[in-house]
Amino acid sequence: MSAQRPESAPTFSIVDLKGSAQSQEISWQDFDAIALPVTSLESSIEFIDNALVAPALAEVDRSADSLRELFPDATGKAGEIYDVQINHPTIKHLYLVGVGAESVDDLRKAGAALARKTKGSGSRVLTAVNSKPSTAVVHINALILANFTWSLKSKKDTKSSHFTLVGAFEKELAKAEIVGYATWRTRELIHTPSNIKNPAWMASQAKKMVASAGVTGLTVNVLSRRELKRFGGLRAVGNSSPKPGPRMVEITYAPSGSKNWPHVVLVGKGITFDTGGISLKRPYDFMIPMKTDMTGSAVVLGAITGAAQLAPKVRITALMMLAENAVSSTSQRPSDVIVQYDGTSVEVSDTDAEGRLVLADGLGYANLELDPDYLIDIATLTGSATLGLGRQYGAMYSRDTKLAESFSAAGENICERVWRMPLVDEYADAIKSDIADFNHITDTAHFSGGSITAALFLEKFVGGRKWVHFDIAGPARSDSDSGENPKGGTAFGVRLLIEWLTSL
Repeated sequence: MSAQRPESAPTFSIVDLKGSAQSQEISWQDFDAIALPVTSLESSIEFIDNALVAPALAEVDRSADSLRELFPDATGKAGEIYDVQINHPTIKHLYLVGVGAESVDDLRKAGAALARKTKGSGSRVLTAVNSKPSTAVVHINALILANFTWSLKSKKDTKSSHFTLVGAFEKELAKAEIVGYATWRTRELIHTPSNIKNPAWMASQAKKMVASAGVTGLTVNVLSRRELKRFGGLRAVGNSSPKPGPRMVEITYAPSGSKNWPHVVLVGKGITFDTGGISLKRPYDFMIPMKTDMTGSAVVLGAITGAAQLAPKVRITALMMLAENAVSSTSQRPSDVIVQYDGTSVEVSDTDAEGRLVLADGLGYANLELDPDYLIDIATLTGSATLGLGRQYGAMYSRDTKLAESFSAAGENICERVWRMPLVDEYADAIKSDIADFNHITDTAHFSGGSITAALFLEKFVGGRKWVHFDIAGPARSDSDSGENPKGGTAFGVRLLIEWLTSL
């Protein structure tokens, strides 16, 4: 299955020099830059033994010793990059790219550094890739994602780069492109302003992404209006913006012959803009990044369309719980009591804790109607998770140790890391209510651990399934361009979910 490349994303090709005459097989006029990986040995950079090094240095009339002398302070640490200006008919740059100890994370940093150096330039780069399949995928993902750009400027002056990889990496490149481009498309949804992006628009984008994936057995169904009668949480939040109103998008990957495969249901929070509702966000600055509060739904869309292209032997259903949390005469109020999809009554104490209400409907629907073997939800849910783990790790909650470990391993493999957090049963008093089955948010005057109590609330709707909850409020947003992430939405979770789904 070939990946669908988004506009302005980098393109790739492969040259395999193994057992060849090397320099005779490279058309040097096709490149304006060469990137060579270097590491450190006894305080001096060393070129990694790679088929590209000798012919590349010969072509640009340089020696390894001269380059070491030119950069005596170079360490070869991961992500370090030096630009050597070259006098050549076509090649103008020789990049020395530090790859550290060549770990998965080092290759990610190296790919991101090279991508940022060439971003938007339209460069044609010949580069060597590490020979390990796992690091090759991560390295190529970084090349794709650090090139990410998104804007609504009337004149766009950025150009797509092209990377030619030296090595035998056909399978790894195919996977990396599918994963990287799926993450790229997810980022485009996240970065879209909310005057364009509403629940109906998100549903239309889901249809387009499903169609463009070109996968047999991948279908989409959109529920709205009367079809959402039982979805009390989704309606309570989404009816604050009656036009176009909330949506639930159900995407299914179930190819012929998949009846007995494991069934995974992914549930994503999709608040297309979050004012906080009647409990308005304070201060105002907290509201600015809230166009990204639909990240969870975009992530499950990117994950199912990307994973389907890799044809795992697993049935997948993705539920996008879409609503806008606005302020209007139809907004829910603090002290309201709503009834979720599974019949559970919930007292609403803070309308700015709306994400768990829409997720509860999705989890209840999945448990009662879809019979999942695995039930996974993902959301930009609580600031508490960010306080505990910062921007590099997602918070993971599960009672199933083996399942949690499988996600931790997948995160390490693909460099989207999660940290298992405790479900502290002693905190259950935080969600007690005098008038309903549960209160959806803790009394902050007497309880802390807001991310934990939110997870305990969601657990009430999973019906004893094998369940994992991801609170990605930290890594889903970046305050600056850093590594492979742009300022704004990172689409954290797409790579993690695809890696895990394809490992089942």
